[in-house]
Amino acid sequence: MSVLVVGISHKSAPVELLERLALDADGTVKLIAEAMAGEHVTEATAIVTCNRLEVYAEVDRFHGSVEDLSGLLVARAEKTTEALLPHLYVHYDEGAVSHLFQVASGLDSMVVGEGQILGQTREALRIGQEHGTVGPALNTLFQQALRVGKRAHAETDIDRAAPSLVSAALERSSVPVAGATAVVIGAGAMASLAVAHLARGGAASISVLNRTPTNAERLAAEYAATSVPLTALADQLAGADLVVSCTGAPEPQVRLADVVTARGGSDRPLTVIDLALPHDVDPSVADLPGVELISLAVLADELRDLEAAAGVDDVRTIVGQEISAFLAVRRQASVTPTVVALRSMATTVVDAEMERLSARLPGLDEATRAEVLHTVRRVADKLLHEPTVRVKELADAEPAVSYTAALAELFRLDPDAVDAMTRAEGQQ
Repeated sequence: MSVLVVGISHKSAPVELLERLALDADGTVKLIAEAMAGEHVTEATAIVTCNRLEVYAEVDRFHGSVEDLSGLLVARAEKTTEALLPHLYVHYDEGAVSHLFQVASGLDSMVVGEGQILGQTREALRIGQEHGTVGPALNTLFQQALRVGKRAHAETDIDRAAPSLVSAALERSSVPVAGATAVVIGAGAMASLAVAHLARGGAASISVLNRTPTNAERLAAEYAATSVPLTALADQLAGADLVVSCTGAPEPQVRLADVVTARGGSDRPLTVIDLALPHDVDPSVADLPGVELISLAVLADELRDLEAAAGVDDVRTIVGQEISAFLAVRRQASVTPTVVALRSMATTVVDAEMERLSARLPGLDEATRAEVLHTVRRVADKLLHEPTVRVKELADAEPAVSYTAALAELFRLDPDAVDAMTRAEGQQ
């Protein structure tokens, strides 16, 4: 069994295409369930963010699984296979481990080093655990990825070097945060970041609007902001200097007509930041006098070529070390079932020979029999010691599959016995 990743992100596709693949919580659960229905998939979950959709699966076959998982993304994008496939990427086995560790540490993010992805990785694990689609393989992999991400932020300067999408957008705004009348639409993780940045930046007032009033009230109370019903959005736009929208709703929340009505022909400066996929803001508002629209597409273009900041090289070093360590442990684990099966076979042979000896020498006293048994077991242990130690050493340096297969073939081990040992290892 091996891990397979099929995904699409800001690095492989334009924002317009990512919008077509945006999923809410229910959509994510449905995608995972459909992945699990694949013939070759035994475990599955998905990392879903505003600029990334990746399906992680434990599979027993590469080609059939790639086709199945790719087909799920093609269907959601409502594009032809030929149109979407150039934007998809695939990582398998060790490549999948490397990719997830880089994702969790922020190295693959639109803003290198941003910390939100760690929570989104944790959410992918939680959803899989909650719905029973994550088993031993993905649980171990994701738990380790989370540990790597935490270590990257704890041991380097990456937090200071890399801003979040919110801070990057606010820094680009022509309207200063200090003294601004700000409106935040949404109450999720991105909206929380927006409110926090606005509060720290000295915004004169912050209004929080959301489809679920209680969520808006909770977020507003945390930062001494004001909770306002979403139905009052037009009124809020009339006095706003800064608007940040990040709801993830299927339809735009800030419509052109609403902005036109709210501004009443004024050309005073207004910055509208749209951090949602699909987009929350009608792109046409950018054509209005005095209105600046900062969208994910704009940020992606500006951040794609961002030079590595302080701490990024240190994170890469940590991730490289963790990848090597994880793969070494996994290769060791892949050898263990075969080694255990080999020693089990040796024990069976010793027991059979001792029974044969007892039948041929029925008068053998217990003390002598015990000494013979001890000697035969020592001989078996010594004969098996070198090959078992050597195969573990080889597994540390190179992929272990060929060595374990050779060991199983040379000693004609029962495949069912090896599989049983493998399942027992996975359940620990």
